[in-house]
Amino acid sequence: MNRPMSQDMRAATPLQDALATVGALILGKESRIKLAFACLLARGHLLIEDLPGVGKTTLAQALARTLGLDYSRVQFTSDLLPTDILGVSLYDAANAEFEFHPGPVFAQLVLADEVNRASPKTQSALLEAMEERQVTIDGATRTLPEPFFVIATQNPADHAGTFPLPESQLDRFLMRIDLGYPPADAERALLSERSRRELLAEQRPVMTAEDVIELQAAVDRIRVSDALLDYLLDLIRQSRESGAFLQGLSPRAGLALRRAAQAWAMLEDRDYVLPEDVQAVLPAVVDHRLQPADGEPAATPPSTRLREAVAIP
Repeated sequence: MNRPMSQDMRAATPLQDALATVGALILGKESRIKLAFACLLARGHLLIEDLPGVGKTTLAQALARTLGLDYSRVQFTSDLLPTDILGVSLYDAANAEFEFHPGPVFAQLVLADEVNRASPKTQSALLEAMEERQVTIDGATRTLPEPFFVIATQNPADHAGTFPLPESQLDRFLMRIDLGYPPADAERALLSERSRRELLAEQRPVMTAEDVIELQAAVDRIRVSDALLDYLLDLIRQSRESGAFLQGLSPRAGLALRRAAQAWAMLEDRDYVLPEDVQAVLPAVVDHRLQPADGEPAATPPSTRLREAVAIP
């Protein structure tokens, strides 16, 4: 039986408003929107892999406007340089000193659009920012704003002009999702209503950056029982010892799975985690981290294999 909501959970009321607002802009994708919110609340970063034109950029813009976050967009291309993302120090002759000009990474929500069209060297410019929430340029370390959320989009790997993301960068993304085509009723509404661009331009924030920071802190206080920890450990151990995957889940992946489950529990208006919360986020958290041992695409997703092999407590 669900226990009454704590003070932390009562703060989820504007969060439900934010979910509904984004859902009115991105039609027919409620589960994907909820995963995006969970990723943000868990202090992670989100990778969206899908065909062009299905709403990846619109989702990022809708989140930024609804949550009142500073937003920047970087279009990744083959000639993009790391300084185009991080910023550069230019000599100021009037003051006889170098002045740092911050790049687009210095925003609360950064959209790295078509991230796999840039070279691996440029892709790696995001690694320190995503993991440490800071960048080091010319020997100086500069802290990124809070909250800091990267949404990267990528086209399928078989599309022309793409570079595969290195495993080290894939592991920096707490979740990977797709959007897919909208259901028929949602697509009919898209065709009959005003454009999403017009609706986005009129959208007013229903939350603030400070609200998001408070909710991120509240996620850390969502209870995880010993039995639930054992369930998480069994999933991690199965990924390492089953022989089905080239490499098992790392400790960082285990922490990501726990945080994502805590965030999902908050979205469900609970102050404790259930196995169902773990199962809800499991595909988005682990499927991009696990590769089949034989190197061939698996008919069954890794998350399904783990879920079927480990008993629910």
